[in-house]
Amino acid sequence: MEPADEDRIAAVLAGDTASFEPLVQKYSPRIFAMARRYARREDEVEDVVQEIWSKAYQRLAGFRGEAPFEHWLMRLAVRTCYDFLRRHQRNRESSFTELTEAENEWLDRFVAAPAEAPEDADAARQLVQRILDELSPDARLVITLLEIEERSVKEISRLTGWSPTLVKVRAFRARAKMKGILAKLARDKYL
Repeated sequence: MEPADEDRIAAVLAGDTASFEPLVQKYSPRIFAMARRYARREDEVEDVVQEIWSKAYQRLAGFRGEAPFEHWLMRLAVRTCYDFLRRHQRNRESSFTELTEAENEWLDRFVAAPAEAPEDADAARQLVQRILDELSPDARLVITLLEIEERSVKEISRLTGWSPTLVKVRAFRARAKMKGILAKLARDKYL
C-alpha cells in the first residue's frame, strides 16, 4: 500500500526530502495541464510548473491538513499562474488582420451560418486563444476557470481568494470585453 500524501508531507517536514518526489510525480500531470492554460510557450509552462513546485516545497510547513493536499496545491498553482499572467501582461495591440487562413475561413463560416460552424474546429480554438490573450490577467483567469475548466463560482472563489460576488463581476466584465473584441473583429473584417 502506498503512503498517503499526509505521510509523505510529514516525512519531508521531518527531513526526508526524497519523500517529496512521489508527490511531484503524482500531481505534475495536473499541474502541467493547468499551467498550459495560462502560458503560451512550453518553456514558460515549464518555468511556471517549476515555480509552483518550488513554492509548494518552501511552503509545505504551512499545509495544515484541513483539506486534501491536492486542494492546497491547486490553490497554490492557480495563484502562481495568476501571478505569471500579471508579470507577463502584454500591453501589445494585436492585430486581427493577422488571422491565419484557417481562422479566416472558420470565421467566415461562422458569420454565414453560426449553427453550422464546427465548435471543435482548431481554428476556433486558436481564435478563442487569441481573444483570451487580449484580456487582463484577472479576466483571463476567471474565464479560463469558469468556462474552460468548468469550475463553479464557489470553487473559483476558494481557489483565488476572491468573494463569489467578485468572481461573478469579473466574469461579467470579461465576457463583455470578449464580446467587444469580437465586435471589433467583425467590424474590421466585414466593413
